[in-house]
Amino acid sequence: MTTICILGGGFGGLYTALRFQQLDWGNVQRKIILVDKSDRFVFTPLLYELLTGEMTAWEVAPTFQDLLQGTNIEFRQGTVESIDLTAQSVQVSGYEPINYDKLVLSLGGETPIGNTPGVAEHTIPFRNLNDVNCLEGRLRQLETSDAEKIRVAIVGAGFSGVELACKLADRLGDRGRIRLVELGTKILPTAVEFNQTAAQAALSTRKVWIDLETSVKEVTATELAMEYREQVDRIPVDVVLWTVGNQVNPVVANLVFERNLRGQIKTLPTLQTVDRPEVYALGDLAEVISDGNKIPATAQSALQQADFAAWNIWSQTLNKPLLPFRYTNLGEMMALGNNSATLSGLGVQLDGTWAYMARRLVYLYRLPTLNHQIQVGLHWIGQPIAQLLAKVAS
Repeated sequence: MTTICILGGGFGGLYTALRFQQLDWGNVQRKIILVDKSDRFVFTPLLYELLTGEMTAWEVAPTFQDLLQGTNIEFRQGTVESIDLTAQSVQVSGYEPINYDKLVLSLGGETPIGNTPGVAEHTIPFRNLNDVNCLEGRLRQLETSDAEKIRVAIVGAGFSGVELACKLADRLGDRGRIRLVELGTKILPTAVEFNQTAAQAALSTRKVWIDLETSVKEVTATELAMEYREQVDRIPVDVVLWTVGNQVNPVVANLVFERNLRGQIKTLPTLQTVDRPEVYALGDLAEVISDGNKIPATAQSALQQADFAAWNIWSQTLNKPLLPFRYTNLGEMMALGNNSATLSGLGVQLDGTWAYMARRLVYLYRLPTLNHQIQVGLHWIGQPIAQLLAKVAS
């Protein structure tokens, strides 16, 4: 019996497990165990749509139980407490130790919040469903209050920060005061020029204030202290969202692996870790190189890594040759408010409503299982029909 243990049910972990179902294992007896601390998979690129009611939680965050129904994948919900690389054993809270033959590390990253005073206590990150629920609760509280303005500061003007700014500006309307704070000299520093231009226009239309070359010195329950050119200003805030940085999961950080300066685990072209051929590393916690270039830690990258990881574990188990990872850049997409997005890739550049529709279709195709794709697709088709019938009935 070959036991394959996958730690982390994000894009890298879940899609690796599902890919195993498509491979012919012959007579090999195998146990596939997927471990995650949550009971739900989160399709993170669509989290923003929850804030504006464009999508619902079951569409963006289906349960692992539903997704894995009919497969031979065993799901265990719990926190990874320790990993013994020598004994090839993993301890998950609430379970007996898992003795593995192959291990996939795909626990993702965490938002670092401990370096600036007040960040841990007074800001909300934006990575999972709990973060969305926390923000939603705070926004509803403010929306039902008698406050004239709702002041939201978003720290970090990368993809997440820009998408949040546009969605929240559309949700809050004239009542919202959205501020985007960025340490660098421009928004979306890693994006292509077309997407940068489209995003800048979207933010300007929504009257989002942008503070570039600005650092955060302190966050309190009611204020944000910002430094620009050695001058510190304190501004009133109701909500502060923290979208800056990424750090490796603490359990993985304590393991002995070759790492880069950011603490990411270095991998071979086959996605195996150095000196540990039975251990594979994917996603945010891994430094993955393709054709001499470091691959960005995005959902797109993790999806592609999952295909190669599954194939190589299958090949290794059946004594077949392994394949080096090859990354294909399929472009960039991001939401820029309600019914608006930007898309650039494979020779196509779109923004506005058409980009929004294209983005939705691409992500519908990327949802983890055919059954979930069908359910979500039918819901999308049924929404405008239901709205039309409601208008007619009224």
